[in-house]
Order: sequence, then structure tokens, then C-alpha cells
Amino acid sequence: MYEAVINLHMHTPYSDGFYTHEQIARAALKTQLDGVIVTDHNVLVKGAERIFREGDGRTLLLVGEEIHDRTRQPQKNHLLVLGADRELAQYATDPQYLIDTARRAGGLTFIAHPVDPAAPAVGQEDLSWVDWEVHDFTGIELWNGFSEFKGRLKSIPHALFYVFFPSMIAEGPFTEALKLWDRLLARGQPVVAIGGSDAHALPIRIGPLRKTVFPFEFHFRCINTHLLLPQPLSGEFSSDRQAIYAALAAGRAFIGYDLPASTHGFRFSALGKEGEAVMGERISVEGGVTFKIRLPFATECILLKDGVPIKKWHKRDLCTFLASEKGVYRVEVYLRFLGKRRGWIFSNPIYVV
Repeated sequence: MYEAVINLHMHTPYSDGFYTHEQIARAALKTQLDGVIVTDHNVLVKGAERIFREGDGRTLLLVGEEIHDRTRQPQKNHLLVLGADRELAQYATDPQYLIDTARRAGGLTFIAHPVDPAAPAVGQEDLSWVDWEVHDFTGIELWNGFSEFKGRLKSIPHALFYVFFPSMIAEGPFTEALKLWDRLLARGQPVVAIGGSDAHALPIRIGPLRKTVFPFEFHFRCINTHLLLPQPLSGEFSSDRQAIYAALAAGRAFIGYDLPASTHGFRFSALGKEGEAVMGERISVEGGVTFKIRLPFATECILLKDGVPIKKWHKRDLCTFLASEKGVYRVEVYLRFLGKRRGWIFSNPIYVV
């Protein structure tokens, strides 16, 4: 299969961001992304989607919505709606109806920053998802870059440190988010995990100093969602758009933290009696299943079954494991970067049935 790298969940001046759609696309071209998905708050911006080209490079700019009920206090339940054929913010007051309506409109639905702690020191409230009676959503935003930043802000000095040294922030999805995902998977339905930047490019001024928190070019080198496609992106808008959304819907994807080192080339598959399965797919346990994990280079790799680690490898780039039990299997990969053990790759599951 072919790999495409996208970055998603970002904002423009249509809501609370500071880069235009074209500036975002130019930043994506500069960082060699295959695509970006802009999701302004409660507005579906028409006419912005297209392929941007520069020299030999091209990037696909897509537009969705981040929908939430503005009248709710405190603010909760933000939903990313991608690929829908119309604006849906008017249904924000009822999350389940919104999810159902988005599906009927051809859209995918991802619970945004399901764990999003408050940062009182900088006036940021908790924006976690709370309505867990909902069902039939596509997936969750397992790793949100801006939420992780918020989670580290215990004081104004903390905020200033991370603004000027953003490479020190990312360590991985919140532990609570990983546990939540495993509980959702235990219900027996696929739940696709994606990574999002939640990028705004906020300008700040400290005395004579001016700084952007954080430029899109920085976000685009960090938490990306890598998609596995049956064929390369063609450069034709409609077919490429369809290919990206099909891969997201199927969970043929992994989250890669590309700042320490590129995660391109990671693969997680399962070979069984009936053939081979990749992330997001099901495979029969009959006759046993052999998992194959390929890393871009040797580091720490963990295979989990139903949220519990069952095998760990150290300094290995090729890992195999024979499984004989039904379950939900996924992979986490870690490496050392800037003095800390940090999350590098989080795969979507393979479902052994």
C-alpha cells in the first residue's frame, strides 16, 4: 500500500485562527505534507478546497467543521465533521443527532480532544468530551497537540518556556485518552484514532517581543496522521479527496510524531489463514495469526491486546508475534528525544475475530 501524510484540525480567521487557507496550504507545501484538513468552529467554509502546487510539490487542502454548542456552559463536546456535504453546526445542541445527521450527509465524525484539561494559569477551561452515551461516531482525536500544550501549563513561566521551546512539549497522548480509547474499542465497534494539531498560529506580544504560538510549519512537522492507500494520490482533486476520506473511515492509519524522526514506513499487519489484514481490518483467529511490525529504525515497540501490553521489544525494527486469541491488537512505539521517552507511533487496531 502507499502512504500519504496529512495534518488535521486547524483554524483560520473564519473562527479563531490567524493563517488563511492559502497560508496553511503554503506551509503544508513547505513541509511536504500530502494534505491538510481545516476545521473552523461551527462554519463550513465553501470554495476553499483545492490542490495547491509549487514546483514538483502538491498538497490537498480539505475543509470540515469543528462543531460544538456555543450556548452550553461550560463548553464541552467538540466534534470534528469531515467530508459532509453541508454545514451542520445548527445540530450542535444534540451530539447524537449531530453524529447521525453527519453520517447521512456523507461525513465522518471524530470526537475532538476527548481529554482536554483546564489551564487556569492562562485562562483556558476544560474542553473535554462528556457525553459518552453517543455511538456510531467514526473515531476520536487520540492525540491533540494544543491540548497537550495546555496540559503542561501550570504557570505563566511554564507557558513562556513552551512557547519559546515548543519541541519540548510532545510526549504522547494523555494516558486517560489511551484508556478511554481502549474502553471504547472494548464495546466491539471500530473506533478510528487520529492525531490533530488544533493549530491556530496565535500571535502574542510580551513587551517588545512578538511571537507566534505556534507557526503552522512547526505543527506540520509534529503530530501527523499517516494514511495507507491502495494507490498513490493522483493529483486529481475528487479522487484524492475520496481516497483520503476512505482511508480515515476504514482506520487504515497511524499517528506519527514526525519531529524527532520521520515515522514514514511504519507498517503493522497480520497474516492468517484467510490472508493478510492491515490496520482497521478484521482477520479470523482460526489457525493462528502472525503479526508483523516494521519500524523506520530500531527502537522500543509494544504490542497491546485489549489495551494490555502483551509483548515488548527493545532496539528492534522488525517484530513478529504469533497470536491465538481473539481481541483488539494495536501498537505503540517510543523513542528518546530531548532527554525524555516520548511517544513516536500509535497504530490503529487490527481486529482478530
